Amino acid sequence: MRILLLNGPNLNLLGTRRPDIYGSVTLQDLESQFAGWGDHLEVSTQAYQSNHEGALIDRIHAARAEVDGIVFNPGALTHTSYALHDAIEAVEIPTVEIHISNVEEREGWRRRSVIAPAAVHRIYGRGTDGYRWALRHLVARVSSPPERFAYGPDAQQFFDLRRGGTRLAVLIHGGFWRHVWSFDTLDLNAVDLARRGWSVASIEYRRVGNGGGWPVTKEDVAAAARAAADEVAADSVVLIGHSAGGQLALEVASEVGDDVTAVSMGGVNDMVLAVEQQLGDGAAMDYLGNEDPAAACPTRHPPKGPVVIAHGTADDRVPFSYAEQYTKANPARLLATEGGDHFRFLDPADSMWIDIVGVLQS
Repeated sequence: MRILLLNGPNLNLLGTRRPDIYGSVTLQDLESQFAGWGDHLEVSTQAYQSNHEGALIDRIHAARAEVDGIVFNPGALTHTSYALHDAIEAVEIPTVEIHISNVEEREGWRRRSVIAPAAVHRIYGRGTDGYRWALRHLVARVSSPPERFAYGPDAQQFFDLRRGGTRLAVLIHGGFWRHVWSFDTLDLNAVDLARRGWSVASIEYRRVGNGGGWPVTKEDVAAAARAAADEVAADSVVLIGHSAGGQLALEVASEVGDDVTAVSMGGVNDMVLAVEQQLGDGAAMDYLGNEDPAAACPTRHPPKGPVVIAHGTADDRVPFSYAEQYTKANPARLLATEGGDHFRFLDPADSMWIDIVGVLQS
C-alpha cells in the first residue's frame, strides 16, 4: 500500500509558526515521523509540500497512478479552494483532510471546509499526531472497504459496516465524549474482527461540541447499534467500547437487547467517580451538563447481559480503579493487564486486544 502525505500553504513553517497552536514539530520531523508510522503499518509513504494551489493540484493529479490514499492538510486553502475539491473528486483517491489545531473551536471562517465533501474523513485538533490517525484510517479503509449507513438525519449519525457473519460487533470509540475524537480510533480493530468473520459496525454519534451530551449521545449509540443489528440480521451482538465508549457500551447494552454482551476497554465505568475526580479535565461534567451522574453510571445501573471489563493497571487516562469499582459491585469478567496503558487496546497485535478477542471467540 502507498500513501501520499500532502501539506499545503504555510506548513513549511511548522515548528516556528505559532507553536502555541501548531506545536514545535517541524515539517521535516513530521515527514520523518509519518514515514516511521508507515513502516510500522507496512505501508510505503511519500511526502510533498507546496504553498501554491496549482502545484498541489498537479501533485494530486500525478498521484492517480502512484498511491492508494492521500493524507492532506490543505492549510487555509481548506476554506476557499473548490479547485482542490474537484481535483480530489477527479482522481478518486481516498483522501483524509487533516488539521493540526481544533479548527471547529477557532475563528468562524476556519470552520468552513470546501474540501471535506470530497474527502472520506476529516481529522482535526489532535496535534501532529492526527496525521498518524489519518494514516491508520486510510490503511483500514483501503485494506477492508466498509459500507456507510445513516441511522438518523444528523451528519454524525452513521456507521461504517464491514459485513461478515451474523455475529455483530459494534465498536464505540472514546475521546471523553468530545467531538475532536471519532470512529477512526478503532479502525484497525474493526478490520481485525472482520478478518475473523465478524460483521463489524464502527459507529459515530453526536458528541459534546457538535450536538451531543447526555442523554442524546447515549440515544445515538443505542439507535446505531439497533440499526446495525437489523442490517445484518444479527443473531448475537457485542458492544465494544474504548474509554468513554466503554461507559456507553455498558449503558446502552440492555437497550439493544437483554442478551447483548458489553465490553469496556479502559472504560469510564463509574460516572459518579468521574465527576468527583474531574476526570479528563471535567469531561464527565461537560458530558452530563446538569444531569445526575448516577443516572448515567454503569456501576449503579449494570446491563442485563454478559460484561467484560478490560483495563490496564498503568492506565493514566482512566485509572484502574474504574475497573475495580465496577467489578466489586457487579458480575463481570475482569481482564486486568499488569502495566497495561490506555491505548494498547487499539493495536490489534497487542495482547490486551488479543485477550478480548479470545474471550469473544470462546
